[in-house]
Amino acid sequence: MSATQTANHIASRSERFKDLQKTLVLVKPDAVTRGLIGNIVNRFENRGLAIKGMKLIQMDDKLAGNLYAPHEGKPFYNDLVSYMTSGPIVCLCLEGVNAISIVRTMMGATNPVEAAPGTIRGDFAQRLDCNCVHGSDSPESASRELPIFFGEGEILDYDPCHTHSL
Repeated sequence: MSATQTANHIASRSERFKDLQKTLVLVKPDAVTRGLIGNIVNRFENRGLAIKGMKLIQMDDKLAGNLYAPHEGKPFYNDLVSYMTSGPIVCLCLEGVNAISIVRTMMGATNPVEAAPGTIRGDFAQRLDCNCVHGSDSPESASRELPIFFGEGEILDYDPCHTHSL
């Protein structure tokens, strides 16, 4: 605390973290098989997002169908399900203030050709159909998607040490 700050002028922790959100991130099969898990997770941790849940799984057709149900019937649906079940993925539950928009910005445009350098897709993705990561696009999507991958007790509730003094 600086000499000009006093405890009376600092908002409470609950007030500073009123926009705390959880979001789903999937490290897709192309990124897993290319050995990019650590690089991708490191970016989120360095940004200050807390990992509240994480696991390596092999997605099956049923799980992929649940995740991509809003896209069922679209021309790309079958190829997307096939791709997402082609190899292991890493499931992350990340938490932070405005986590959903922060993650979406960090991931970059869905099409790697349009993704800015410095974003995950801009730096690592090679094709639209192999674009390294999935992230919830809204609070409603996060609420729908997280339970698909994380059961009771798999999302932990803890305060990361970097938030204690904030």
